Amino acid sequence: MSLEAALKVRGNNQCELCKSENKLTVYEVPPHSEQREEDSILVCEKCNLQLTKKEELDNRHWACLNDSMWSAVPAVQVVTWRMLNRLRNESWAADAIDLMYFDEPTMAWAKSTGDHENSSEVELHRDCNGNILQDGDNVVLTKTLDVKGSTLNAKLGTVVKAIRLVHDNFEQIEGKIEGQTIVILTKYLRKG
Repeated sequence: MSLEAALKVRGNNQCELCKSENKLTVYEVPPHSEQREEDSILVCEKCNLQLTKKEELDNRHWACLNDSMWSAVPAVQVVTWRMLNRLRNESWAADAIDLMYFDEPTMAWAKSTGDHENSSEVELHRDCNGNILQDGDNVVLTKTLDVKGSTLNAKLGTVVKAIRLVHDNFEQIEGKIEGQTIVILTKYLRKG
């Protein structure tokens, strides 16, 4: 039986965090990446996007953690504890953290990535107006830019099609202007 099939049986074809049945996928709980059932959980698209910090946290969505915290599955407990800690400024999340109890190995696993120490803020690529940018978006330059190491001068109002996000820097994207791939600061762009 495949990992996904085993998790669907365990989770009753539902997200193991919020019980949604929408676009379920396997989430390997870091730092494990051995694709084992005990190290993975089944999550919906919304939970997955927020777990992987590709979408801002929706505090109302995560009220489901009040139920998932009682799961007998250690991987679900670990993810629940980490998410509650990211939401610790919410009074209900702080109360839930106080109610959770782990054995030592599970607590060590929960703390192993340091994710629980992060704030609930999610760093996303944003244009000059605060709109979220995604791979493949079209953007417009809001400033004339001189391209370093080139004679190219990217004019105000130039449309850059099908951008690629620079994944290790939330202030940069890559795009082609006049056939040349360049790195552009997001503060000089607006979603087009």
